[in-house]
Amino acid sequence: MKKLMILLAALAACAAAAAQTTPEEFQARYERLVRNVGYAGVGVETLLDRWEEAFPESTDVPVARFNYWFHKAQRTEIVPKGSQRKFLGNAPTVTLKDANGNDVNYFEENFYDEELFGEAMKVVDAQIAAQPNELRWQYLKITALLAYEKESPDMAAAAIKALIERNAKSHPAWTMAGEPADEDLFQQGVAEYCASLFQIGNTGAYDYFREISERMNKLYPKNPVFLDNIGSWWRAAKGNDKQAAKYYQKALKLDPNDYAATQNLRLIERKQAAAKK
Repeated sequence: MKKLMILLAALAACAAAAAQTTPEEFQARYERLVRNVGYAGVGVETLLDRWEEAFPESTDVPVARFNYWFHKAQRTEIVPKGSQRKFLGNAPTVTLKDANGNDVNYFEENFYDEELFGEAMKVVDAQIAAQPNELRWQYLKITALLAYEKESPDMAAAAIKALIERNAKSHPAWTMAGEPADEDLFQQGVAEYCASLFQIGNTGAYDYFREISERMNKLYPKNPVFLDNIGSWWRAAKGNDKQAAKYYQKALKLDPNDYAATQNLRLIERKQAAAKK
């Protein structure tokens, strides 16, 4: 019965799509359909075809098209990973005992169909070629690569570094969803990707996190976020609280209210006090 209701909703959405006369109406219809069937559910591709035919210049259609292929490519499994305590920064979904009574941690993991993921990349690459200064496409690609590569974010890190160097050398007139994007927005985007790399929590990701943070700190020495990042690399990847504290203190000189630096210094102080006891 549930499948029948979803199918009827999809058919109704497709029929209504033919009557849409504005991009806003298509967008509203698309959002309602996605709520019912998901990004890659029944009827979504048909709606996108009609939307694109009616408004070929719409920039919202490629975003929806990318989401269609990206989500269609995914499947999720619960995977055992032995005694590993975290996977991509997440705690286990469930912990069970093996035959010897040892804990085995199970994590939810996404896997991707190569061909369908490739279709998603074709969409975003075409948009990057057509609108090289639109950050929405750059960020969509990096986000997808991080999800796809999981614990080995080589392509994602290369894309982030290439974006930074392009910005440093040519200072493009970036836009976000067609509106001018300033340097603060660019820095914020890179900082969020640094956080994603840090969350992965393995040696390779930590090294990319450090490399990108050091480069951004050189380019934007007044931004305390990247000093915090370098401090966190020393603390998490190297276990060197003394060196980490130096960077947190530098960040506080730039911004005395820097939350990350303040909290990390408190944790270091508590650890030191506990060690003395």
